[in-house]
Amino acid sequence: MKFCPTRPEDACARGSWIALAPALVVLVLLAKSLPTPSPPTSHPAHRVLHVLRNSFKTFIPLREAEAFDSPHSENVNSLPSRGRWRSVVFAFLGLLECLFWVADACFFLVLAPSDGWAVLARFMVAFAWMYATVRPIAHPSVTVPYDLVVIYLLYFIAGLLQLAGYLFDNIFSGIPFPPPLILLGSSAHLAVLVTLLYVTMSMPIALPSIHVREEEIGASVSPEDYTSLLGWITFSWVYPLIQLGTNTTLEEKDVWFLSPTNKSKAIFTKFYNLRSATLLRRLWDANSLDLLLDFFGTLGSVAFAYGSVFFLNRLLDSIDHPTGSDKGIAYQNAGLMFIFSILKAQFDAQHLWYGQRAATRIRSELMAAIYHKALLRKDFSGITKAQTPDQKRDAPDDNAARSTSKPSESKADDNKPIAGADIGKIVNLMSGDTERIATIANSMYYVYGAPFEFIIASIFLYQLLGWSAFTGFISILAGVPLNKYLGERMARINKAILTAKDKRMGEVNELLGAIKFVKFFSWEEFWLTRAMVARNEEMSWRLRGRLNNFVWSITPILMSTISFFIYVGLGNKLTVAKAFTALALFAMIRSPLNLAPMYFVEVIQARIAVDRIAVFLAEEEVSDQISSLKQDNSKGVLAGSEDDRLGLHHASFKWNEIEAADDAVSEADDSDATTLSEGSRRSSNDRRFELKDVSVLFPEGVLTVVTGPTASGKTALLMAVLGELTLLPGGRIILSKNTSNIDEYRNMHTISFAAQTPWLRNESIRDNILFGHPWDEERYLQVLDCCALTPDLEVLEDGDATEIGAKGVSLSGGQKARVALARACYARTKWVLLDDPLSAVDSHTARFLCDRLLCGPLLANRTVVLVTHHVELVLPGTRYLVQMKDGRIDNQGTPTELRRQGILEEITEEAATEVKTEDAPAAPEARETSIEADFDEEEVKPVKDAKKPRKLVEDEHRETGSVRWTVYKTYLEAAGYGVWTVFTFLILVQQLKGVGEKLWIKIWGEAYQETVNTSTVYVYSAFGTDNHGYLANTGLIRADAFRDWPSAVERPLYYAGIYAAIGFFGVTIQLLSVGMEHTAALNAAHRLYRRLLQSVVGATFRFHDTTPLGRMLNRFGRDVEIIDNQIVWSVSALTSAIGGLFVSVMTVLVVFPLFVIPASIVGYFYRTLAHGYLHTGRDLRRMESNSRSPIFSDFADVLEGIVTVRAFSVEKRFMKTLHERIDASTQLWYAFWMTNRWLLLNFDFLGSISVFATACFSITFLDDNAGLAGLAITSALTFSNGVFQTLRFWAQLELDLNCVERVAEYIDIPQEPAAIIESYRPPAYWPSSSRNDGLVTLENVVVKYAPELPDVLRGISLSLNAGERVGLVGRTGSGKSTLAMDLSVAEQVDPSSGKIIIDGVDISKIGLYDLRSRITFIPQDASLFSGTLRSNLDPFDEYGDSVCLNVLHRVHLIGQSQNTSQSATPHSTRPPSVDDSVSAADTRVDAKTVISLDTQVSAGGANFSQGQRQLIALARALLRRSAIVILDEATSSVDFETDAKIQTTIREEFTGSLLITVAHRLRTIMDYDRIVVLDQGKVAEVGTPLRLMDKENGIFRTMCLKSHSF
Repeated sequence: MKFCPTRPEDACARGSWIALAPALVVLVLLAKSLPTPSPPTSHPAHRVLHVLRNSFKTFIPLREAEAFDSPHSENVNSLPSRGRWRSVVFAFLGLLECLFWVADACFFLVLAPSDGWAVLARFMVAFAWMYATVRPIAHPSVTVPYDLVVIYLLYFIAGLLQLAGYLFDNIFSGIPFPPPLILLGSSAHLAVLVTLLYVTMSMPIALPSIHVREEEIGASVSPEDYTSLLGWITFSWVYPLIQLGTNTTLEEKDVWFLSPTNKSKAIFTKFYNLRSATLLRRLWDANSLDLLLDFFGTLGSVAFAYGSVFFLNRLLDSIDHPTGSDKGIAYQNAGLMFIFSILKAQFDAQHLWYGQRAATRIRSELMAAIYHKALLRKDFSGITKAQTPDQKRDAPDDNAARSTSKPSESKADDNKPIAGADIGKIVNLMSGDTERIATIANSMYYVYGAPFEFIIASIFLYQLLGWSAFTGFISILAGVPLNKYLGERMARINKAILTAKDKRMGEVNELLGAIKFVKFFSWEEFWLTRAMVARNEEMSWRLRGRLNNFVWSITPILMSTISFFIYVGLGNKLTVAKAFTALALFAMIRSPLNLAPMYFVEVIQARIAVDRIAVFLAEEEVSDQISSLKQDNSKGVLAGSEDDRLGLHHASFKWNEIEAADDAVSEADDSDATTLSEGSRRSSNDRRFELKDVSVLFPEGVLTVVTGPTASGKTALLMAVLGELTLLPGGRIILSKNTSNIDEYRNMHTISFAAQTPWLRNESIRDNILFGHPWDEERYLQVLDCCALTPDLEVLEDGDATEIGAKGVSLSGGQKARVALARACYARTKWVLLDDPLSAVDSHTARFLCDRLLCGPLLANRTVVLVTHHVELVLPGTRYLVQMKDGRIDNQGTPTELRRQGILEEITEEAATEVKTEDAPAAPEARETSIEADFDEEEVKPVKDAKKPRKLVEDEHRETGSVRWTVYKTYLEAAGYGVWTVFTFLILVQQLKGVGEKLWIKIWGEAYQETVNTSTVYVYSAFGTDNHGYLANTGLIRADAFRDWPSAVERPLYYAGIYAAIGFFGVTIQLLSVGMEHTAALNAAHRLYRRLLQSVVGATFRFHDTTPLGRMLNRFGRDVEIIDNQIVWSVSALTSAIGGLFVSVMTVLVVFPLFVIPASIVGYFYRTLAHGYLHTGRDLRRMESNSRSPIFSDFADVLEGIVTVRAFSVEKRFMKTLHERIDASTQLWYAFWMTNRWLLLNFDFLGSISVFATACFSITFLDDNAGLAGLAITSALTFSNGVFQTLRFWAQLELDLNCVERVAEYIDIPQEPAAIIESYRPPAYWPSSSRNDGLVTLENVVVKYAPELPDVLRGISLSLNAGERVGLVGRTGSGKSTLAMDLSVAEQVDPSSGKIIIDGVDISKIGLYDLRSRITFIPQDASLFSGTLRSNLDPFDEYGDSVCLNVLHRVHLIGQSQNTSQSATPHSTRPPSVDDSVSAADTRVDAKTVISLDTQVSAGGANFSQGQRQLIALARALLRRSAIVILDEATSSVDFETDAKIQTTIREEFTGSLLITVAHRLRTIMDYDRIVVLDQGKVAEVGTPLRLMDKENGIFRTMCLKSHSF
């Protein structure tokens, strides 16, 4: 018996492998199907097997994933009739093969019984074919039978090798062909295998469920899951999308939906249900299969890459010995080199696909987890951050901002992930951190592939240079301590970068969220400086990080220099063959060594990101009683759910605070997870207001009124009932929310809530009111009527289809309040909580709401809790009354009980001492001229149908076609033309240095005067390419042109020294180019960000009204992140690739001109492929960038309205919407990466063909010149790699420049007029309060918000005098606030349609800063900013502390005792008020909460009540002392008593100023000099209050009568 499986060129060896390999596979398959006893559960082997089994388990099978899309789908277990023919073919052909091999074995047994191996081999082949026959009969399948594919493929390879072996033996060894019968049999056998492989390769890898229409596969359904095996191997399933993208501009509808296994809902549901100890472990458990297959695929790719090098060396050795057999071996090696290259390309494509799937899933898992957590976590919006010592109270100027001192590295240690993330940070977690983790998951092959590549290259180098090869590693070992230090330093730097980025995004979010208020006060420069200070801090840390990488880039260059120096120093001869081969291997090692530091940093950043997300996911959550998301998982009876009532029982509450995290917060270090900054602790102490021992049970089905002084805890009481405050031990909330529980009145057992500051979404009015609830036209119309919205909708052109914009920007304050109120009333809920909705509407509208809504049928049989100061107005319908004081319930009971106790009168007097209470509402007056007439119509009018609703917020713009040159120019200008010029020159020098290095090596080798092989350089990165681009070493011109060189035997150190000099010259050039690269990156990042910030801040009001905040934050977030980190690498890589390609082409033209012909052909195909990829990838990337904006817009929106979302129990609907939006974004992102993988596979295939063709050409025609053959092969590789690199990085740059394109779009948005017009600046005293005649004159003013919109103000003509107090009144939406805004904003006034003259100056001709800084405008929605109370009053530090304290006292925010104690010499800028003696108790501020100038204010002023925020805004006006003061209902949210005192302050403080007040409380303006009544944008009445009251049927008179206050 003879068995010889050693040499593949031997016929006996080929025969042995033909028989052995398939049989072994069959034995393994059979053994796997046998039942095997498992070890005991306590045995270590069982645990190991359990871990391995779970690690290689499919996370979510296709059938399970499809079930999430179609819950009622059925498994497809039956075999469709159309697939049975394949099983018949497999069985029939398998049976023929089996019978043939059995007959052949019997034939050999008779003829040659002594040759036992030949007989056994044939029986083994027959045995394998028997399995292939029985398998399709026993287990028929319509999907790919992978076991049969392996068997068929092995036999096909064996048959191919057998026929090739016959040909090889005949041509190169002279062995005759076997008999024709054997050749015929072998050919027939090969034909059968080709048929079987074709059938199996055309079979689908999976079948769709019955709910997937087959005709939709490839149209709207992704063919990825259902493609054939051949389509999967070649990625041809992607090609239809690339074809479509090449010929047309892609739209979202052209891109297939995601595979069900990648959809957000399916993977998040399984991910959420994992019970792993840490977030990192959960990510591993969910994605272990993909990551492991990525790992093994990477190892295979590396092995095949170095296998190609091995066969190339053998090929060149064979060419060097031009005998017949050796020439045949050369062809054999060329073929093996080609096969290894193809296999490497296939392994790359497959492991990159698994890595990309892991990245896709991780991205969706984390985004959904963060959103889900945001719906569950406690509301920390009122938490403040204490000021750090280095934060100055005064704003630094711009130069100071740019020269901000660099943060110390010790400070970086404090940048640990802590709980209590604000909106900016949470958005950062979802955008930046999840993207970073997903990116590293897709790039881990760089990390674990580098050591394997390093080991293989080291073995090869040892065979070439011996132990001298390892001396080059001394540079690596010597750098270990330095690299360890740099790694630790980089970790600290990255933590600091993320912290600084969070801070920067928080500043931008706060600025853009209150941009109108910033413009009103002309605080743009202050906020620009503040935002740039945060940006500069971030950039200073990024600079340190780049310097860190700067040092890392030196080590790999020194390796070859040290190794060669030691090698020749020991007396060895460095021949050309050894030198060039060693250089090739050093180059291959250099690639992972260059990439290792960068990806080491990426891993550090990803780990930090995981820690940050883990800390967020571990934050405190609301109870199961409150969250509808958690109730499904609740077990047992919830606390307080024993009845259907609503209330509190002996409950004490505090505002939510950041608690110290426990050990289980995250897998971060203890110091990272459990340490809170001192600022956070102080922040908690700043807000110590508590509700104390509150017991209240709201009567069912009736109206309960909650009243009390400002800051007494009214809103806190509602928050407590909603479960949004921290419940202290000992009490409980009486509440049982269950949306599936319906009472006898068809009301769900859940809550409707209308917040004091209305939370509205960027949708139509109808969608805001419906809020996802079913459409009921009758109920809807009734809600519109009862909420006084019908007249508003009649005025609006698009009716209830009108889009209201972000935060309801297109509506007035009263309209926003009533839309929120309508939403609360429309939902069929058992409990309705209303937080002071009457304060935002005028008096007659408040009366109407009371009569028709609160006392009407819509809220009948529903438990209504109303917070209000209008006690006298709602008292007739009130059945229970609660009075709050200092965080406790002072009095409660029915009005009858309280009246009997003598308390009711006291309560009503405190609320409004002048109220005229009437038992019944006033009879409506139907008059043709009354603007209230619409309220009183008995018939409810249907809402008119708009022709086509006008979109307030347009869809995000998307560029088409190639990236324009202006975009390139924008980036290059920002980076600096000079910097890029120097960098390009250095890159070219670096490439020429590579040529010079090879030239010197050739001279050095030939100086030994021996006949040696020339260039045997083969640079092949196991990873395909790196991020920097790499110039493969090129062949050189002949060295016989250089003669007079000293002998290398006598003077080896001469050559080694010059080579070392070349190496150190390369190090210098490398450092300079890296320095230029980093300089360009920092310049571009700083300049583009500043221009973007200035442009957005300087944009018109209309832009901010029509642009969602999330869309802007997307620019400042993800787009800026790519500009900071990625674009410079793409530009650098492209520059390097172009330089390398140029040098390669020049070298080829000199040494091998004929290669231009095949190079042109290959280049054409390269360009064709790249053209399709560029067009498709560019469109996909642009659409993906735009698709992210809705995610972040919606996320930031939901974070602001989380209390309302939870109150309505609609969290699940919001989660569903998020899953849909994540899928919409991910399908574009995933499709882009699949086109990238398709391109990589095809480029690798083309490169392999070009190298193989050149190798065959070299073997045939250059059989006597190994050096020239090596030069030809390496030139082919160099050129193809250069073309690939250039096109790849060009495509990558175009895709990255999409971010610059989007930023540039916002840099060029319409801007407001100039802040200062030097040629027309008003005098310093302007406007003068001493002017007797018209201080403000309006001449036929017509205002519209946009040219295509209708007029808002229509021909207003009016004259207002200095020192006058003028009240602007009118029905909600009549134009009051618009007129007030235009007096100070001026932006929206068209000079051709009238003009506004203030103190003789046309305000359209002066700068906006000069106008806005001289006029004080206090809007209805007061805005506060994070920082101290003092910085909110006086950001420019223009006034002393005593003055600031004095104004706080004068608006009754602090008492006289606090004013005196906090100011050594208090004094007033005005005469003392009669109320200066008000004590701290009179301010109605909790006694434990001491308000001072250093009191911390959270973003948006969330830690102050609405009334307190209005008082602070009023204090700003007192501080500025402008000649013109405009108040837009600035005291609507304070109690009547405080309002009365503030009105007294206003009368006394603004005696010399023109005071214009937009009033809803008519009593506040009854002593004003004049009243201006607006109706539908026109002046309807003007006169003194008395005269207008005496006017019969007058609008003002009617308003007063309907308010029931006169």
